[in-house]
Amino acid sequence: MKNPNIAKVLKAYRKLNHFSINDLVMKLEDYKLPVAPKTIYGWESGQTQPDADTLLVLCKIYNIDNILGTFGYNDSWDDFFLTEEERSLVQHYRKMPDMKAAVKKLLEME
Repeated sequence: MKNPNIAKVLKAYRKLNHFSINDLVMKLEDYKLPVAPKTIYGWESGQTQPDADTLLVLCKIYNIDNILGTFGYNDSWDDFFLTEEERSLVQHYRKMPDMKAAVKKLLEME
């Protein structure tokens, strides 16, 4: 699924770093990622998106440290970080599949 923020962020950070399209082409070549200028235009217009490895290199070039937050993923990812207690509960739950119905009823999930 395409993230519409990627195009906006890539263009904004390229401009923020005062890079022309050709500057970015050369910087990507330094990372052994040969890319045509029209490819960058495609990324920045939202017609295509870079693959994950290329996106990570772009973040490095643009000095983007908070990758998830920068591309708008913070809210959706917060729910995926479990405490040690929550992790332990999930592990125990998985070891006892016969308890699934009881747990759902206890948690009012049915």
